[in-house]
Amino acid sequence: MNEQLVTCAALTKRYGNKTALDQVDLELGRGKIVGLLGPNGSGKTTLIKILCGLLQPTEGTVLIDGQGVGPYTKSILSYLPDRMYFADWMKATDLFDLFHDFYADFDKVKAVNMCASLGVTPSDRLKTMSKGTKEKVQLVLVMARKAQLYLLDEPIAGVDPAARDFILGTILTNYNEDGTVLISTHLISDIEKVLDEAIFLKQGHITLHDTVDNIREREGKSVDALFREVFRAPNYEGGAF
Repeated sequence: MNEQLVTCAALTKRYGNKTALDQVDLELGRGKIVGLLGPNGSGKTTLIKILCGLLQPTEGTVLIDGQGVGPYTKSILSYLPDRMYFADWMKATDLFDLFHDFYADFDKVKAVNMCASLGVTPSDRLKTMSKGTKEKVQLVLVMARKAQLYLLDEPIAGVDPAARDFILGTILTNYNEDGTVLISTHLISDIEKVLDEAIFLKQGHITLHDTVDNIREREGKSVDALFREVFRAPNYEGGAF
């Protein structure tokens, strides 16, 4: 088992003339909840998709548990995309059967118990569920695995503010504590209280990667306040970001 769970070196991704990630160097240890923070278009989803193997980097290297992205890394990685990708006719129970067949570390009993705590009826078809409920089903599928790396792309963006704390609590109490959770979001104030580390991604560059405690001590402000300061639009005066 490698000490560093994720290692990226000079990672670059270009789409034609647009550079989404530019010479990114990143190391992530184990047993952490890490916020990948940045506004829309900063490169968060591109980075997550490269770690998943859904995109190939233009340059640079990626290692997960010491190995290049491939069948092994995909077997230890649990991915929550930013949009639903299952057919509407399926039931949550159908998805549990599918994941149980596909992933050796998927726990069906845990999935059913998580549904109960989230107020989801597993026998309902996806087409009858609200957008927020569908996202809860996706979260259950991801967190019911005993993975080493959880990649969550905007896990609370589609749920109402009152449900966000409950979603975060579900993540906190169900991830493999020997693994690491990487949460991509721009809703910093909602997730700051659960983070061990924060990464600021701006226009494809990592501008900050440190523990949340160090950031607060050094900057004398919350991660959310620093984020608003760093990413405030030019000529923006006051108010919420």
